Amino acid sequence: MLLSLMELKLLGSKSVSASSIFQNGGTTSSSFRHGVSIRFSPQLCSCRGVFPRVSENAYLCKIGSSIFSRNLRVLGFFDDEYDGVVVDPKRLPSDPKAFASILRFSLIHWRRMNKKGIWLKLPLENAELVPIAVKEGFKYHHAEPEYLMLTYWIPDGPCVLPGNATHQVGVGGFVINDNNEVLVVQEKYCNPAFAGLWKLPTGFIDESEEIFKGAVREVKEETGVDTEFVEVIAFRHAHNVAFQKSDLFFICMLKPLSTEIKVDDLEIKGAKWMPFMEFVKQPLIQGDCMFKKVIDICIARLRKRYCGLYPHQLVSAFDGQTSSLYYNDSDTQDTNCIGN
Repeated sequence: MLLSLMELKLLGSKSVSASSIFQNGGTTSSSFRHGVSIRFSPQLCSCRGVFPRVSENAYLCKIGSSIFSRNLRVLGFFDDEYDGVVVDPKRLPSDPKAFASILRFSLIHWRRMNKKGIWLKLPLENAELVPIAVKEGFKYHHAEPEYLMLTYWIPDGPCVLPGNATHQVGVGGFVINDNNEVLVVQEKYCNPAFAGLWKLPTGFIDESEEIFKGAVREVKEETGVDTEFVEVIAFRHAHNVAFQKSDLFFICMLKPLSTEIKVDDLEIKGAKWMPFMEFVKQPLIQGDCMFKKVIDICIARLRKRYCGLYPHQLVSAFDGQTSSLYYNDSDTQDTNCIGN
């Protein structure tokens, strides 16, 4: 593989450190593990041989002093299963100037290896490297409190890398006791249009949390009441909700295991056991077709005319992971649920 002078000019003029490179006759040679060897001309850095996987983090070539006086290497990386590259965030250069030069050289190297998508995860402590990556053509993908993920698509044509997460997932707990009372809350912070509404306890599920566990947790956090999951009654799918993301909201029927209420003072204004018909007759419930339909479904379930969905733990051969498949199974669910 021969680097053109134009490509070499893209690498800047600062020197970066290199691995041990030794002289062998009239050429410069760098040996990698697993028997991989690259030989260089002292004039143009003509690289021949098989490039190692990124885990080697080896230096690819040394440019002869007649043109440049520095050594270059590729960022540490791992191959993904789609002919892409995942840069190792633990082996990033700390010096921004060194990172800029090495990143440019790495992009040239990956392009010549016919790589496709590049995933660059920059931890918070490396935030100063973000504008450098963006200048080289990287795009924001997503951010978490500890890092920013950027991507780069090498081939010509549209990028086919998967986008950022498109949905947020929420849960609501429908809890009714033996006295036909529903567990309801009033939120401290809400749309003024909903002021005074007594509603079901709701919230978002945590990362890697099961839907049924999230419903039980949210009810416990907001009201202090312990519950047992029964089934998913229904779910709503909406779009352009928060930050233009879509929203999945699961209404779960829960069985109360305790009755004492302990309100979460940070988010909840009040909580109580409310007679079911009083809850249903609230103007905001009666005036909203979505709320009203949810209540109708809950009533049908209480009258044993409707069956919801129950999670079953299954292992898929595609990924070997245990997943929850929600479906109606009259053989294992509540025998009082007989459906239509």
